[in-house]
Amino acid sequence: MAVDALAALIADRGPCVALTGAGMSTESGIPDFRSATGIWAEVDPYEVASIDAFHRDPERVWRWYASRIHSLLDAEPNRGHRTLAALERAGHVQAVVTQNIDTLHTRAGSVEVVEVHGSIRRATCLACATPEPVDGVLEQLESGPVPRCRACGAVLKPDVVMFGELLPVGPFARAERLARETGLLLVVGSSLQVWPAAGLPETAIAHGGALAIVNDEETPFDWQADVVARGPAGETLSAVAALLDAGGSS
Repeated sequence: MAVDALAALIADRGPCVALTGAGMSTESGIPDFRSATGIWAEVDPYEVASIDAFHRDPERVWRWYASRIHSLLDAEPNRGHRTLAALERAGHVQAVVTQNIDTLHTRAGSVEVVEVHGSIRRATCLACATPEPVDGVLEQLESGPVPRCRACGAVLKPDVVMFGELLPVGPFARAERLARETGLLLVVGSSLQVWPAAGLPETAIAHGGALAIVNDEETPFDWQADVVARGPAGETLSAVAALLDAGGSS
């Protein structure tokens, strides 16, 4: 079975580095992006989630992000998040590299989390780089259409990577370093179609690392993986943690 093979691979090649995508958080009630019922099925991302849209109409972008931030903060970590945290505590996971902006890995207890697409925990002024925690952002949005920098008055931008922006250099450099050095890259809930994060499996393999994939659907890297497990992230990871006696959370 794939679960047994995955547990054996982690025991043999770990501690692993986990790379997580939108499918990691769907069990917390957060829609994915590209499926028929995903976020981009209802709204054009280039109208509400691109840097050009932000510069053109920040009020529209913030109307969309305000609702999204509230929904993400209302979501709770699922057993997949909690199990990765347990696997980290047990020494089977070195770090979690995530494409998600929802902060659920941190809230679940993971310590070494690399957020390559940013997160909702703050917004930043593009004019003077002053940050604003999410609580302050939401407080401002209750009384105005956009949050503004308390230092210079410019409109704040969500600290997430928008379409048309490069990934933050520091976090992605760390993600690449982890992929180069790990004995096993464990991909969970990612379609591996969004670059440059989708290139991390190639980086790991090129430097002698093994690849394992836990995802509901096929990915372009399945044929290169040592183990592919189909199924929900929470159920699969919990079963793996039980075999590793790592305190997986139900």
